[in-house]
Amino acid sequence: MDRRSFINLVGLGAIASSLPVALAACSSKETTQVAAKPASEFKSMGTLAELDKKGFLLNKETQGSPVLVVRDVSDASKVIAVNPTCSHEKCIVDWAGDRKAFECACHGAKFSATGELVKGQRLRR
Repeated sequence: MDRRSFINLVGLGAIASSLPVALAACSSKETTQVAAKPASEFKSMGTLAELDKKGFLLNKETQGSPVLVVRDVSDASKVIAVNPTCSHEKCIVDWAGDRKAFECACHGAKFSATGELVKGQRLRR
């Protein structure tokens, strides 16, 4: 094989191997976009003033599961929303803001603000 044929084969191989990449880059992909929910689907749970006064906002009437909103213990300028259903007895846990913990009135378990078990029994699965 002469040098010219070798260079042609190498060049053809380089073009052939980069063809899938070029096709993928130039193809028009349809992107999946998630439409934002209209504001009419959001439900107000209360104001920040009510949150600061009570220490929490609880809505048991939501579709699906209840929602409990509290101030983030690591950054008070943020709020967090959690499902307050205890995994053990299915009770609604209370927010003890002074202790920065969720407490289950049904069986006395206590959970940290991040959801870790502090005292009580974890549900065995």
